[in-house]
Amino acid sequence: MKRKIIAGFMAFLLLAVLAACDSAGTTPSVPDAPDAPDAVELIIWHDKEDAVAAELQAELDKLNPEIIVSLEKKHGLTEALKMSGNDPRAAPDMYFFAHDKLGVYAEMGLLAPVTDFVDAVTLDGFLPMTISAATYKGEVYQLPIYFETLLFMYNRAFMSDEDVPATTEDLYAYMQEVTKDGFYGFLEQHSEAYFSAGWIHGFGGEMISSDGVPQLNSEKTIAALNYHLKFVRLMIGESDYATTNTLFREGMAASTIGGPWLVPAVREAGIDLGLSEMPVVNETGLPLAPFSGVQGLHVLKVAADNADKNAAIGKVLNQLCNTDIGVSMAQASGSAPAFEECYELDTVQGDDMVMLMRKVAEDAVPMPSIPEMDVMWNAVNNMLVDVNMRRVDVEEAANKAQARAEELIAAMR
Repeated sequence: MKRKIIAGFMAFLLLAVLAACDSAGTTPSVPDAPDAPDAVELIIWHDKEDAVAAELQAELDKLNPEIIVSLEKKHGLTEALKMSGNDPRAAPDMYFFAHDKLGVYAEMGLLAPVTDFVDAVTLDGFLPMTISAATYKGEVYQLPIYFETLLFMYNRAFMSDEDVPATTEDLYAYMQEVTKDGFYGFLEQHSEAYFSAGWIHGFGGEMISSDGVPQLNSEKTIAALNYHLKFVRLMIGESDYATTNTLFREGMAASTIGGPWLVPAVREAGIDLGLSEMPVVNETGLPLAPFSGVQGLHVLKVAADNADKNAAIGKVLNQLCNTDIGVSMAQASGSAPAFEECYELDTVQGDDMVMLMRKVAEDAVPMPSIPEMDVMWNAVNNMLVDVNMRRVDVEEAANKAQARAEELIAAMR
């Protein structure tokens, strides 16, 4: 009996639905959902601090849901790229890193020029120094985001703004006057290539030529090493990063040369920190010119050649060509924006360190990105230790380092 009642009820419902359809003259239907293209997913490797990665991620999240970008922190990034940079199954699509490995990766065929994605007019909006650093053999392989360079730093408790040395001889006279009883007028990492490069450049020299020939025993390099030596003799013998920076933070040195990464710890130590341009070398009229490092985004060729990813990569790069990301990334890193329009903003103009870095960048030398530079760091460091710490004759040490560099480059090639 129950089955008959239920069957009758279902038949009644069916007749009611059909009647409704007839009265409207149409058959009711549920509209299909609009077709939505699948999101393109991209991976960027990086080795940056969390604050920098967070700003970069926030900017690229603006491309959601069309493009999903994932930042992955990669330890040993440079070696990992050498091993897997041309393997589409293992390589990222892009990586965020300094410019100095461009030559190595370009020669390995790992990189695609950013000019394939960003037009020349847009690139004209970047500081010339940053584009120069991003260029290898005529191709721009990096989209610059921010840069860093060394600055002259001083403790105002010992050196007033008016007493900041304008020349290297002014600096030397100050060192002679105040260096005593474990206190130093000036300290630097005098036997490390990155920090001593400014002295070589201040004499018009270079560690290596643009075509990959070491210049360690050139007349200019030898002159710089000889001149620098008198300053070194008024510094502490062990000049490693920890020792030098600890002495400055603890008020045992009046001045130093350091990068933006040093500033937070110095200010946290309660030091009234002053920042200045580099002193000019009396003998040459040139300022001490440190290396500069440019951080930015690089595109791997395996990703650029992927038809499903190519357009999305272009949108990622162009998303990063604006003042907002330039300022936020630079503030997160303590460095200076690569995008020129950033320096027209009040937030940037009010940052003394960033504006000073922008000025110093006019003289700074981008770290060489040619593959041969990879072997130069060790050769130069050994030369500086010989000269500054072992008191080896400058010319002898330079000739030894030159021969070693040439040997290493020949083996590499």
